[in-house]
Amino acid sequence: MAELTFREAYRTHGFALEIEGVRCPVSKVSGLSEGKTETIEQMDGGSPFARKISSGIVKFETLVIERHMDGSEYDKLFRDWFREMFQLNGRSGGSSRRRNGAIIKLENGQEVLRFAFYEAWVKSSKFADMEAGSNNLFKQTVEMEHNGLERVS
Repeated sequence: MAELTFREAYRTHGFALEIEGVRCPVSKVSGLSEGKTETIEQMDGGSPFARKISSGIVKFETLVIERHMDGSEYDKLFRDWFREMFQLNGRSGGSSRRRNGAIIKLENGQEVLRFAFYEAWVKSSKFADMEAGSNNLFKQTVEMEHNGLERVS
């Protein structure tokens, strides 16, 4: 049998989402960014060059997850989290209702990478359009803001 002369890249289809230690099935995750900083151009008199320096402020992309609505306990988990934050009638916790979690990259069922996110809160929750002639799956899209995402393994 011939041996590979290169390493195969990981596939994007094997992953899991954990929120406070509970593994939740999801169909898509986007916004995996380890952070971004703005660039400041520093001009010095007499120099024809602009020096580029970091602003020192790190910003993170919004995490966006898509999940299938199926009547499971995960539907309740996301509903309860959203209700803790925003209520039409009553007291709302807003962005003070935060959760830690992780996006786990699986390859052949084994964890190969883990991205931890910290102090996430639900920015928005929306659902797929309903259409009588469609055979699409009913999905929920949740946008989560957070205070940091890092690759921990």
